[in-house]
Amino acid sequence: MLSHDNIWSAIDTLADRNQLTPSGLARKAGLDPTSFNKSKRVGPDGRQRWPSTESVSKVLDATGATIDQFFGYALGHASKNTLPDGNFPPQTGAIPLLGFAQAGSGGFFDDGGFPAGQGWDVVDFPASPANKAGVYALEVQGDSMMPLYRDGDMLIVEPGAQVRRGDRVVVKSKDGEVMAKVLARQTAKTIELFSLNPEHPNRSFDLADVEWVARIIWASQ
Repeated sequence: MLSHDNIWSAIDTLADRNQLTPSGLARKAGLDPTSFNKSKRVGPDGRQRWPSTESVSKVLDATGATIDQFFGYALGHASKNTLPDGNFPPQTGAIPLLGFAQAGSGGFFDDGGFPAGQGWDVVDFPASPANKAGVYALEVQGDSMMPLYRDGDMLIVEPGAQVRRGDRVVVKSKDGEVMAKVLARQTAKTIELFSLNPEHPNRSFDLADVEWVARIIWASQ
């Protein structure tokens, strides 16, 4: 049975086999370069977004692939690992891993907070959290998240997931600061965050100053 992940995996495979990034594939097909970004695959409300049949048709024309090849990729008849640009396919037990201190540097995430670029490690994880597309791990470094999370713990993060008050989240500001907090309140203009460590202050931001917010769905402790 074809799934949301299968279809997007097939598009990623076509990009890979044509030595293109997903953005490069979209551009080659005459589409908006952001059409196939990880951030476009899940809506702000957490609902899955599917590529249109017109987009798939244009991709097939641009690459010379047949519809049978496309569905073969979608059904897992063609396998691949990490893409040349560092983007990651849907996980089946191994997920991208990054140190928390490095997460604020540029080049590790796309504009939706999904893992991208070079420099990621990989860690094996149980299928339950790992089988969600785009899920990645951040390794806690230091004691700023004590007593909830200790140095060396791994936070499993799901970008694109709907977040609610009380959720533990990772937030990246537009000035490159990355932090793990508890979502206290979010309005159309602002976001308020409780600190995990009582020795660190709570934070609030204008949403215009926030690059992305992703939900922490699991932690190894």
